[in-house]
Amino acid sequence: MSQAGSGASQRHLLVVDDDNRIRDLLKQFLSRAGFRVTGAQDADAARRLVAMLDFDLLILDVMMPGEDGFAFARWLRSQPGLASLPVLMLTARGLAADRIEGLTLGADDYLAKPFEPRELLLRIEAILRRAGPPAGIQRQVRLGTCIFDLERLELSRNGVLVRLTEAEGQLLKALALSANAPVERHVLASSGADAAGRAVDVQVTRLRRKIEDDPRTPRYLQTVRGVGYMLAPD
Repeated sequence: MSQAGSGASQRHLLVVDDDNRIRDLLKQFLSRAGFRVTGAQDADAARRLVAMLDFDLLILDVMMPGEDGFAFARWLRSQPGLASLPVLMLTARGLAADRIEGLTLGADDYLAKPFEPRELLLRIEAILRRAGPPAGIQRQVRLGTCIFDLERLELSRNGVLVRLTEAEGQLLKALALSANAPVERHVLASSGADAAGRAVDVQVTRLRRKIEDDPRTPRYLQTVRGVGYMLAPD
């Protein structure tokens, strides 16, 4: 295994691409390489995620509706706490002028689509070697009066531990790792939560009773119709 594979489990990547198919393929490929991977469908979702979670590298599309990748990179480099976050631009805009603009805005590398997956992995490895040790891992998310510890799989409410089954803990962790982004049911079912089909819905109902003030109108564990569920921490 390459160097990324040997230490990838400690590396958290954010894939920002409005193309659901490409985003899902990248998440699957990079997850198999050993990385923790979170996806965002646009710059707004990415902005929320980088404000809440620590990432070691952003893989950023350029051509997105609304704010494009160039504008997002410019914003990222203007933020004191995020200015040094490594960025690899992955885009169909492969002209020399586009590459120059991306690198001028502070991208660490620029790879044009279509690309070879192995080349992408090698470029990620190179960037991470230059970046140094991995960023700290976000260990907790806040859900109103509740705090969920992703490593211990512990949920507390007003400082008091709330009992979670192993399956509920794994399900909540899977949602927290993709916070503010929808997670499909089949992904949740394969997250180690020992849940399949409608069993995911049953576990979500139980979790809502434990974290929501009003489980009938959930604020934090939201249903995304036709897709699955999304966790929206404070």
